[in-house]
Amino acid sequence: MTALEENLERLEDAIAAACRKAACARSEIELMAVSKTYPAAIIAEAASLGLTLFGENRVQEFANKAVDAAELRSTCGNDDLRVHLIGHLQSNKAARAVELFDAIDSVDSVRLAERLNEGAAKLGKRLPVLIEVKLSPEETKAGLEPESTEATQLLERLPDLAHLDPQGLMTIAPWGVAEDVTRSCFRSLRVWRDRWAVTRPRLQLDVLSMGMSGDFPLAIEEGATRIRVGTALFGKRQPWTGAE
Repeated sequence: MTALEENLERLEDAIAAACRKAACARSEIELMAVSKTYPAAIIAEAASLGLTLFGENRVQEFANKAVDAAELRSTCGNDDLRVHLIGHLQSNKAARAVELFDAIDSVDSVRLAERLNEGAAKLGKRLPVLIEVKLSPEETKAGLEPESTEATQLLERLPDLAHLDPQGLMTIAPWGVAEDVTRSCFRSLRVWRDRWAVTRPRLQLDVLSMGMSGDFPLAIEEGATRIRVGTALFGKRQPWTGAE
């Protein structure tokens, strides 16, 4: 058994335990393998073990791993493989991101949404997106503050962007805080989703992407439908040294 197989087995055991505690089925939780900074060969190995959903942080980094997503799928021999951009995206890189990725999980402005819509229209595709919500006081965290004017404008604009498919929300909990603070962050995302589901009935926001290697059990207990796991699956991450 390879190290990746062992890690995946331990991870699945932990997910199953969290699902039992949350009284939800394992099938209700999507596992996103966060492959940022890991080589394409690692993605191929993970795909061979049945993983189909991957997360990358940077446009240029993923472009260096594969000319396009179709080439990576061919390399992995898995037509169901999907790669999402989960890192902050500058609007001037939106067109390239639409070409490379199957979905953008970090939409945080009207300008970016409109650029993504334009790029998707040119390619004749409908692009799944998540709204990134900032629920941490940390300045380094990206995303929309839920009570901001920008958030209100984005929620109003999204239904009219025909080439985008809004599917839910994403957030990142603060680092190094007490468990109750982390749990509160995840619970808050669910509360905002439920609130917007009522006030914005034209939007379908079923996906709650929250929880990473160190806190995904709490996220599952608080209603996550997708967790994003990197180091617990692939091991210690090497820092990105390229230019964006």
